[in-house]
Amino acid sequence: MEKSKLNKSHLTSLLLGLGFLGLLGLGYWLGPRLAPARDLTLPVPACDLNQGPCRVALPGGGHLVAEISPWPIPVLKPLSVKVSLEGYEASAVLLDFSGVEMDMGFNQVSLEAGPRGQFSGRGNLPVCVTGRMRWQASFILQGPGGRLAVPFHFDSGS
Repeated sequence: MEKSKLNKSHLTSLLLGLGFLGLLGLGYWLGPRLAPARDLTLPVPACDLNQGPCRVALPGGGHLVAEISPWPIPVLKPLSVKVSLEGYEASAVLLDFSGVEMDMGFNQVSLEAGPRGQFSGRGNLPVCVTGRMRWQASFILQGPGGRLAVPFHFDSGS
């Protein structure tokens, strides 16, 4: 009987250890998929997306024009997102919303490609219990040289 308890205890420990290693492996595999990698991140420009479209020069030439409407950008309401790329080729554009001072979880919008460097989509911002919130909207461009993140800061809420 004592030997049976000992074997059961070792088997339980082994299974718990394998389960823990499996969770670590899953976290390692999911990590890059939940937080998109960026090869280059531009500095945050002074332009405020709450005032209208913002235009930013891209490395190597070209420009990005980003627009999130309505203005000012509300929480819990549908947002229209538009990106125009001038002189820059991107195969995909992703918008990643993140809180500047507070983690607000996973909030991304894949923009659909349109004609002549146009991308668009719809999304929304979650509400923050503190009311007013500082956000970062990072437009992540998948270009020929890798990923390029173009961040903007704006405030939302009351």
